[in-house]
Amino acid sequence: MALVEFKDVKKIYKMGEVEVAAAAGFNFKIEEGELVVIVGPSGSGKTTLLNMLGGMDTVTSGTILIDGTDITKFNEAQLTDYRRFDIGFVFQFYNLVQNLTALENVELASQICDDPMPAIEALKNVSLQDRKDNFPSQLSGGEQQRVAIARALAKNPKLLLCDEPTGALDYKTGKAILKLLEQTCTEQKKTVVIITHNSAFARIANRVIKIREGLVVDVVLNDNPESADIIEW
Repeated sequence: MALVEFKDVKKIYKMGEVEVAAAAGFNFKIEEGELVVIVGPSGSGKTTLLNMLGGMDTVTSGTILIDGTDITKFNEAQLTDYRRFDIGFVFQFYNLVQNLTALENVELASQICDDPMPAIEALKNVSLQDRKDNFPSQLSGGEQQRVAIARALAKNPKLLLCDEPTGALDYKTGKAILKLLEQTCTEQKKTVVIITHNSAFARIANRVIKIREGLVVDVVLNDNPESADIIEW
C-alpha cells in the first residue's frame, strides 16, 4: 500500500460567478521512503497540491489517502492532529521566531509531538549543533533554512513537505540544502516531497510528478537518481 494516494482530487475556487480549478483532478501515488519532486510552472497547482497534502486546505472532491486513511474525511481537530504529528513543513521563507535561538526554534516543534527527536539531535542532523545558541539574525540564509529543516525533522514526521526550499537562496547554498534533503531521505529514511518549478531537481528524485493546469501530466520513476552534488541549474 502506498504511503500517499491522490484519487481524482479537485479544488475549485469561486470568484463571484467564475470558478477556477486550482486542482482539476490529481491522481498519483507516493511510496514510503521516496524522495519525490513535484514540478510544474507557476500557476500549475503545485502549492494547492501541497496545501491539500499537508492538511492546510480542504478538497472540493476526491480522496487523499495517507497510510490508508482518508484525510479528506477529517474534521478540524483531526486535521490539526494530522499537521501536528504526521507532517513536517519546510517553506521558501524560513518562518523562524526571531527572538528564539536555533535550539529553541527546534524545541518549539519537539514540544508538540508524541515521539519527538531531541532538538540537539535534529540540529546535529543538519550540522548546526555548534550554532545552537545563535539567533536567526546571526545566521546566514542557508543556516536559517537548515534550522527550519531541523525543526521539521524534530517532529519525526511521516512526510517532510518542502515548498520551493531553495527559492530564497543563492545557487551554492541552495545546492547544499538540496543535498541535505537528499540525505534526509536516504540516511534517515524519511519520505521527502519537494515542490519546485526547477526541472533540474527532478534528477535527484526517486519519483517525479509533473503537473500542468491542475493535472498530473506525467509520472517518472527513477531507479538511479543522481546526487545533488553533480546537478546544475
